[in-house]
Amino acid sequence: MNFTPVLSLYIGRQFLAAFFGALAVIMGLIYLFDVVELLRRASTHGDAGMSVILEMALFKLPQMVQLILPFAVMLGAMATFWTMTRSRELVVARSAGVSAWGMLAPVMIAAFLIGIVNVVAFNPLSAVLFKRFQALEDQMQLRGGGPLLVGESGLWLRETHGAEQMVLHARSVHQRGHDLVLGEVSIYVADSNEHFLFGEEAADGRLEDGYIHLRDIDILRPGQPVEHKDADDIASQLTLARIQDNFAAPETVSFWQLPSFIRFFESAGFSANRQKLYYQSMLSSPVLLVAMVLVAAVFSLTPNLRSGGIMVRLVGGVGAGFIFYFFSKVVYALGLSSTLPIVLAAWVPAIVAGLVGSAALFHLEDG
Repeated sequence: MNFTPVLSLYIGRQFLAAFFGALAVIMGLIYLFDVVELLRRASTHGDAGMSVILEMALFKLPQMVQLILPFAVMLGAMATFWTMTRSRELVVARSAGVSAWGMLAPVMIAAFLIGIVNVVAFNPLSAVLFKRFQALEDQMQLRGGGPLLVGESGLWLRETHGAEQMVLHARSVHQRGHDLVLGEVSIYVADSNEHFLFGEEAADGRLEDGYIHLRDIDILRPGQPVEHKDADDIASQLTLARIQDNFAAPETVSFWQLPSFIRFFESAGFSANRQKLYYQSMLSSPVLLVAMVLVAAVFSLTPNLRSGGIMVRLVGGVGAGFIFYFFSKVVYALGLSSTLPIVLAAWVPAIVAGLVGSAALFHLEDG
């Protein structure tokens, strides 16, 4: 590999310009589609004005950027190599003794640094904004169920039952088998005008069949003495799957906080496979971006303009990107179901894409 600093800096700048251009176009399309989708969902809610919709789509955008980052890197690399091929710059570089790997090195280094910045800096920002997006989604009632929070302070839940609103707090929450066990449960019920109706303080509760079965309860009513009951049932929309799938979303947790969140989640008896897979996929993302550069080079790094087939190469490159995306989703699903080890499921897409791209380049460039 003939590494030339001046040429490498030039190629790196070309790639960064193409990458940010592709990223900006994709972000604009995603933002437009998100606004349209939120407008459709908010059509029956008068409180969700246009300014709120635009704000929600903006808060969601950074999370979507992390999903399309490999495609932006691949498109930026393909655009860089095609531009340099059409201007004969790659031909001149090859005639000067610079190999294909020497021209790929600055792009791969830039892609790896983009992945590092995304993990350590952009991901925490994305998590904060995505959490604000979900908060607005709950406030505008654009998501099924009421707002729910599971954290070190326990479980907080707000639900609406007809004209009554219920706020539930459990100091501890644990999964035992297929049941959800709540400790030190407090429930407060108010009417539609937020006038307090009654409250219940229970030693513990168990979620079963759409009800929370409370035990050892003190009932509080305005102007009345405390009433004690041995048991009571409270209707609730809370489910175990809702906690695990919807409200323990790893996308709302910063990369730096994920390890402690995983430990907390497992200490409560829940499966943290989804969080572990997300954490490992974030660690592997810089390698995946480098692999996408290799895949892009297979379809665009050629000095022979007379061979034609630009459209075929474009379709082939985009198709390869979607194939690797589909492959990664299948492997992730196997990891979530514990069919594959979590670490293997997170790293296999990046490793396979890198090996396939490297093998194809070795065949095309070195025979």
